[in-house]
Amino acid sequence: MSITTAMPTASPSTFVSSSLPATRTIFSGIKPTGRLTLGNYYGALRRFVDVQNEARCVFSIVNLHALTVEHDPERLRRLTCEVATLFLAAGLDPRACIIVRQSDVPAHTELAYLLESTVYVGELTRMIQYKEKGRGRPMTRASLLTYPALMAADILLYGSTEVPVGDDQTQHLELTRNLAMRFNRTYGEVFVVPELSRAVVAARVRDLATPTTKMSKDAPEESMGTIRLLDPPDVVRRKVMRAVTDAGREVRYDVERQPGVANLLDILAACRGGTDPAGLAGGYSSYGALKREVADAVVAVVAPLQERYAELAADPGYVEETLRLGAERARAMAAPTLAAAKAAIGL
Repeated sequence: MSITTAMPTASPSTFVSSSLPATRTIFSGIKPTGRLTLGNYYGALRRFVDVQNEARCVFSIVNLHALTVEHDPERLRRLTCEVATLFLAAGLDPRACIIVRQSDVPAHTELAYLLESTVYVGELTRMIQYKEKGRGRPMTRASLLTYPALMAADILLYGSTEVPVGDDQTQHLELTRNLAMRFNRTYGEVFVVPELSRAVVAARVRDLATPTTKMSKDAPEESMGTIRLLDPPDVVRRKVMRAVTDAGREVRYDVERQPGVANLLDILAACRGGTDPAGLAGGYSSYGALKREVADAVVAVVAPLQERYAELAADPGYVEETLRLGAERARAMAAPTLAAAKAAIGL
């Protein structure tokens, strides 16, 4: 699957909201804590592009979430800009959807406090990410505990009917649904209760070096198991050719017994537009042949994205103007929900 986008022929200031279905609203965001990976592309960006003309969509760079752990402010600003540029390079059209930097919309944090006043401490301490990253550790930031309320605010502000998320965020969406229903039941009907939207193929692209874990943007920069969307083609090929496979020589799709080979087949299937990974296995007599095919397929996907990224990066004013106008549209879209929630809760 290749990416076909053209440079914009008009300034973002000419972009206007198109006529979109009012009954289907999609929200999703990406946290700028690391450089985006192939997993982010198939688990998020590609899906964003596929639905942007089918519903009212808000896609956010959720930079406030990056404050929950120790971070470098300058790196955060740089990664926020990089993610925004990759949104556009992947094919998101600001005339069809809202592309917004989370911190540009104060309603996110204002509604988050109302939801902090709705959620229970026990619910927050049961969140997997808090258990893994914060509980029992010294100097854990309070925002790591409470950020599921901010995530819920991100979603509920826009009347989202569905949220495309990966497996690792399912628990947070369930909490969002519970908070929406609890608030509605306690204070009156304000929030739409969203549904989870799952990817069919490659929703969880796994690490090439450790195929039992997902490919994470937060992996160390030098990781050979993580394919970054901006990795040069020779780096992509080197990483794929060094990918961990499994004992034996037969190419089979068996996630439990051959996770390395299954991961390569999942990636190849995604690059070919979502074909059946198990059906691809029979076409390869060796791991080497499979790896070469996967490397070629990944390069074919990321090369045009990188070309488009370079064009956009050469005009940072365009990206910033897109974010500015996205913030204006997002603030207007969020205002009625925030006002209704404040009135309902007694403010």
